[in-house]
Amino acid sequence: MTILDQLAAHAGERVNEARLRTPLSDIRNQALSMPKRDFEFEKALKTPDIAFICECKKASPSKGLIAPDFPYLEIAKAYENAGADCISVLTEPRWFLGSDIFLKEIASAVSIPCLRKDFTVDEYMIYEARLLGASAVLLICSILTGSQLKEYMAICDELGLTALVEAHDEKEVALAVSAGARVIGVNNRNLKDFTIDTENSRRLRSLIPGETLFVSESGVRNSDDIARLRDMGADAVLVGEALMRAADKKAMLAQLKGSVPQNE
Repeated sequence: MTILDQLAAHAGERVNEARLRTPLSDIRNQALSMPKRDFEFEKALKTPDIAFICECKKASPSKGLIAPDFPYLEIAKAYENAGADCISVLTEPRWFLGSDIFLKEIASAVSIPCLRKDFTVDEYMIYEARLLGASAVLLICSILTGSQLKEYMAICDELGLTALVEAHDEKEVALAVSAGARVIGVNNRNLKDFTIDTENSRRLRSLIPGETLFVSESGVRNSDDIARLRDMGADAVLVGEALMRAADKKAMLAQLKGSVPQNE
């Protein structure tokens, strides 16, 4: 099994355990009884310049422990104060050391939209995301069928959540486009072996319709990377490790935006 296979399998196990505590019918009713979201996440990406989705991530399968000290509320507020457009919060517990609690508390503490970054393998997780305060969920093409993708996007629409549909190659981009995705993220990291190729966004950009929001994910380290993505027409970028490892996250985000020279 690849790492992605293991992540997806464990997500399924987590859903089965959650269903024993709260049945699907109950969590669906709870989510649908809440005020419908207004697709705040995708609206936040429609900026004149490239938008920034800043990630709260304690660890990853490829890098191990990234942030031994993880004051996630402080980090999220620092992102917001630094001008982040959205925040991505890892909730996957085994390999990323994430938690639903992180998302729930961050979404309550900031005024910008939050993405539940997890390995969505069941509709249950979408309803969970709404209850936790998310404005968006991640749908990864490589672990979903075309029918699942359409079904889950319909649930997102019913709840007013944005579906960030993630693709890694031409086949997956075609799947996302045919499903009617309004926001497509191209992951520069191959989730099967976790290698990074930042040119992946460039290769796939032309396959994504102009009216579809295009997000480049992973592998962004400096303002030169951002400049290249801006030139190729990326609407947004998701930045994780570079920000998580920065002692001064506000300064790092300013640097990535190009407002601070790279050597300062």
